[in-house]
Formats: sequence, C-alpha cells, structure tokens
Amino acid sequence: MASRLHAHIGTFRQLEILLAVYHGGSITAAADSLFLTQPTVSMQLKKLAEAIGLPLYQQVGRTLRFTDAGLATVETAKKVLHSCEELDMRLSRLKGLESGTLKLAVVTTAKYFIPHLLGPFCQRYPGIDIQLTIANRQQVMERCENGADDFYVFSHLPEGLELDVIEFMANDLVAIAAASHPFTQQERVSLAEFCQEDFLIREVGSGTRYATEAFFKKQPYQPNIKMTIASNEAIIHSVLARLGVSILSAHTLAFGNIYGVQVINVESLPIKTRWSFSWTRQRVLSPIAEVFLNYVQTEGREIIQQTVQLS
Repeated sequence: MASRLHAHIGTFRQLEILLAVYHGGSITAAADSLFLTQPTVSMQLKKLAEAIGLPLYQQVGRTLRFTDAGLATVETAKKVLHSCEELDMRLSRLKGLESGTLKLAVVTTAKYFIPHLLGPFCQRYPGIDIQLTIANRQQVMERCENGADDFYVFSHLPEGLELDVIEFMANDLVAIAAASHPFTQQERVSLAEFCQEDFLIREVGSGTRYATEAFFKKQPYQPNIKMTIASNEAIIHSVLARLGVSILSAHTLAFGNIYGVQVINVESLPIKTRWSFSWTRQRVLSPIAEVFLNYVQTEGREIIQQTVQLS
C-alpha cells in the first residue's frame, strides 16, 4: 500500500522555508534571506508542523533547537528539493531551451548592469523565466551558502565558500562630490583633505562598504563618517544636497543621466575591484545555466560596454 505521507508533509515552499530556518539558525535570518516577513515564516512553519503532527523545533532562549522530527524533515526536504532540481534539469534537456528558470542573486550595485545583460538573453530565449534577487553582499552570501540560486554576482568574493568563479569586468569605486563642491575645481585632492569632509557610507553588509573599509585600513587617514545610508540612490541625492562626499561604484553614475554629481580625483583612488559571476562548486549547472554562462563569457562584456557608451 502506498504511503500517504506525501498528503500532509507540506508544500515545497514550506520545505524551502524550513531549510532556510535550519541554515540561518533563526526565523529572522530565514525571513531576511527569503525576503518574507517573520510572521509569514512562522505561519508556514506552524502549518508544516500541524501537517506532520509533531513539533519541528523548540525555542530555548534565543536559540532554535530542532527536534528529531524536525531534523528528519530537514534531511527529507533536502532530498525532495534536490530531486526537483534534477527533474527540472532533465526536463530542460528534453525540451531544449524552450522553458525553464534561471536564478540569479546579485549585490545591490550590480542592479545597474544586470538588466542590460539579461535583456538580449531573454529575447533570444523567451521561454526562460528569470528569478532575480537583488540584495546587499551579506544577504547574497547567505543565499550562496544555502545554494539558493544558479549564479551569484559579487565584486568582493566571500571567503570560506567553495566557488567556481569567472571574472566579468572592472568595478572601480570612485570618489564623488556635488558639482558645486570646491573639490571639483581641484586637479587633485589629497586623501587627507578628502577625509576632513563629512563622509556618506553604505550600510554594514554592503559590498561597497566592505571595500571602502578594507581600503582605509591600509591608509594613514580615516574618513569622517557622518551618515550611514542603505541605498546608492539616497547617497547620490545626499551628495547633491551637499551633505557630504562619498565613494561609490562608477556603475552608479554610468547608467542613467545623473546631473549635479561629479567624480573627483582623490589621491590613492579609485578602489580597484572586479565583478565576478560565481556558483557553488557542488552544484550541477542546468542546461539553461550552462548556456547563460557561455553567453556571459562570450558576449556579456561587449553588451555592457556598449550600454555604458550609449547611456
């Protein structure tokens, strides 16, 4: 007689949420990584526990301790979702590239060029759906650790993860000021002068902040941090309002018409980094992912360069 367990073990989404809680160690971390609210995560876990008929975890202080039933469900969830991915790949091979899904997670600043990269690819393969997650570096790292996506775009690769990587293009972090700022009239600004100005910086967890802090650790001067802002656009508008100077990726200025903000020539800048496409080494790339990777390597750089020239 066939088991009826499948009738009440929950939906695939509930299993994904369970794994996110298990890997993240908390409901808060799972909610952040999945871009859900904490009540939504809690409700889905409650429904899953009710369907199974046993508690999945216990709250001990601030720590979640998974029960035997919870651990068994986690292991089964891994197998179920892995089997679904394998099925998706097999079906993709049978269908060619007529349909399927490509999952990308990229750091915030990559949002300026990734859509231009995806445009021609989607036109070539209209049956392929794209799941694009845009988040700060820390959140993308968490998705990478959990193997949530096909590819991850970083400008500063995370340490301690087994990744295959291809470098894509340069990502220079440049100093910017309002066009009306006296620095724009100077041929060269010393780092000491620059650090005397009020400085606007991205939030903790941002790749731009990570690179900026790493740069200043090696310098004799430190920036006068006035504001922490969790958005490139908000930093640009704050610079326009003469609230301070900043360091941002040149891509924030290269795409779109941004008037009133100017790159300034500061000693020891720009900070040189490179964009990288990466994927977890243990992940078997789907046919769609393989085609996309080849597209990035053979056509991607030229497409982005042409887009920058036209913007």
